[in-house]
Amino acid sequence: MTTTISNAVSSVSGTPEVEFGVSAEGFPVARLGDTVLAMVAGKRGNLLASAWREQRPLAELKREDFYVHESSLVDDAAFRARAFETAEHQRELRQLNRQDVRSNEYTRWGRSQDAKLYAEGIVFHATSSHGGFLLSPERNAQVHPMLRDSAGCYEEDCHWSAVALTFPHLFTAYERRRAERSIKDHWPDAWEKIFGTALGPGESFEKDRCAFMAAHADDWVVISAITSRHEKGFVEVVATLGGRREGVREERRFLVPTDEYKPGRFGFVIDVDRHRVHGGPSDFIGWNG
Repeated sequence: MTTTISNAVSSVSGTPEVEFGVSAEGFPVARLGDTVLAMVAGKRGNLLASAWREQRPLAELKREDFYVHESSLVDDAAFRARAFETAEHQRELRQLNRQDVRSNEYTRWGRSQDAKLYAEGIVFHATSSHGGFLLSPERNAQVHPMLRDSAGCYEEDCHWSAVALTFPHLFTAYERRRAERSIKDHWPDAWEKIFGTALGPGESFEKDRCAFMAAHADDWVVISAITSRHEKGFVEVVATLGGRREGVREERRFLVPTDEYKPGRFGFVIDVDRHRVHGGPSDFIGWNG
């Protein structure tokens, strides 16, 4: 049975109506205008999926009707929160004055195939392989020097966040939150300088990575791993000091019990008192012979 939850648009939340239900295969779904979201099971947890212009009743939809995204959801509550967040994003997008424009400009990522004007001097270009923002010299001068690209090119994966940080009124709240997360993760020094604050553990991927590398500079950190066919119940790993991959003088092989090998966010650290050096036959092609 489909359950409808209506949130009237208000000056506080501004959240439009979202229709929640259950698919034909039992997973949660939600309709937001032309978009239908779903939470489907993946190998490592629940995944967010979407379909566009799907007019059938929610109860008739199946997994094959959706495109699966690579973002994980903890539970139903997280899915519902994501649905409301997406509805808010869509509403704010309709209020922004972004315009489709024709452009044959050749960008850093290739020739522009589609272009969207956010404001004078701020244009997003999509190419056959990638895309990003191109800023006019006047607009680019407004970007903080620690985030500024000298040519005014800001690719769509990460560096676009510098544009959103500089011109927040041109982006939705959802986009601004993504931009904030991206800058903290990739350019923590710039974030701390711009806002005069210090990011703590867990607030920046890059800062945490650097802390991990510094703490384990003299430890053996795994750079490759494979299930051992020669030593049952073990994972054969190759490790270097500090997990370095360039300019490495020495690599060592170790055997780690399979049930113990759980790589962390930045790698698995060898305990030399428990994980024995492996000098026998290898499952790594490069180590054979």
